[in-house]
Amino acid sequence: MFEGVLPALVTPFTKDNKIDCESFRKIVSFVEEGGVSGIVACGTTGESATLSMAEHKQLIDLSIDCANVPVVAGTGSNNTVEAIELTKHAADAGADAALVISPYYNKSNRAGLLAHFKSIADSADIPIILYNVPSRTGQDISAELIAELAKVGNIVAVKEASGSVEKVSRILELTADEDFDVLSGEDGLTLPILSVGGVGVISVVANVVPGMMVRLVDAACKGDLRTAREMHFKMAPLTRALFSETNPIPVKRAMELMGLSRGDLRLPLAPLSEENDRILKSTLRELGCIA
Repeated sequence: MFEGVLPALVTPFTKDNKIDCESFRKIVSFVEEGGVSGIVACGTTGESATLSMAEHKQLIDLSIDCANVPVVAGTGSNNTVEAIELTKHAADAGADAALVISPYYNKSNRAGLLAHFKSIADSADIPIILYNVPSRTGQDISAELIAELAKVGNIVAVKEASGSVEKVSRILELTADEDFDVLSGEDGLTLPILSVGGVGVISVVANVVPGMMVRLVDAACKGDLRTAREMHFKMAPLTRALFSETNPIPVKRAMELMGLSRGDLRLPLAPLSEENDRILKSTLRELGCIA
């Protein structure tokens, strides 16, 4: 269920700063039409850090209600108790898996990281996907620690966003005897990660061009490297544009330009700069996403 393309969805907001449920449903329908294999709600791209606990649960419930594909709920926190509460809620609500980021700011030691993830995994009978993104959390989960966590029964995969294909290769080497998957956490490295044994991507770019990302992953998994490379290079300018500033600033603007939602962000994020907005518009036009 974790193979293929799973968009890390944006969280649209209304003018009065509430979750825009109608636009969220529209976005889910849009990515499903592109052939994605699942969706991820309440991740970094969904501005999870600025969602209240009640909003977090509301968005998980909404995702499960409107999606026709598996739902992965972001339930991580730097507070283990909060992460357990959210993971239990996701399991009870019917989510297919939970995406659990490593604790940010705390900078746990190895024993703390082990206890954190094991406590969450033990709290709910639901598959757990680890999320390693050191550029956001300030701490890298080592390949050796990921391999140890892979021995926990319901820890089944990692979204790897450390920027190192060599590390992905090492994780796959160390977990060869486990039923454990690696998903790309960086759109620009999806093709290289698939080439060493990754099975898919949790993608920002798939919010905008889900069909293209699906075509890349499907082609790569079938050994059609010519098509996979074609899609990789076709999406490369968009990938650069969507990461020209802190995610999800550019992708929320892209969704606005495409008429899928408002582009409102929650502070401390601020709108895209004029120069990067110009580049984003040009890139979207080149891909036929906007007129």
